[in-house]
Amino acid sequence: MQKLRREAGKWLKLLRETQKLSQRELAQRVGVDYYTFISQLEVGRGRIPPDRYEAWAAALGLPAADFVKELMRYYDPVTYRLLFGDAGMAAPAPEPSVIPKAAAAAPSPVATAPRPRFTVVSND
Repeated sequence: MQKLRREAGKWLKLLRETQKLSQRELAQRVGVDYYTFISQLEVGRGRIPPDRYEAWAAALGLPAADFVKELMRYYDPVTYRLLFGDAGMAAPAPEPSVIPKAAAAAPSPVATAPRPRFTVVSND
């Protein structure tokens, strides 16, 4: 699990650098009091609280759903596998499969797994 957290940290750092943000600037954008929290995440210590995912996605220039889906590969690989299949689960990709729109000049070489379709049934 620690290895996955380090991979998540590398991905977050790449996203931050792609947006040309310092750790301080990102901390301000996501509402974190101490920029050292960003540093800790980037080396794999800790994780982003789920109630802050949308703020992080916005700060890093990504759609929230794409950001959370990619983050889930690292933070919750079992749930990711159950929802999206085994594609890419053997080892984290060296480069992120989700990059900010500003950095996406060419199509991503990483194929995404098809999203499962399901129906919510209510017994009311």
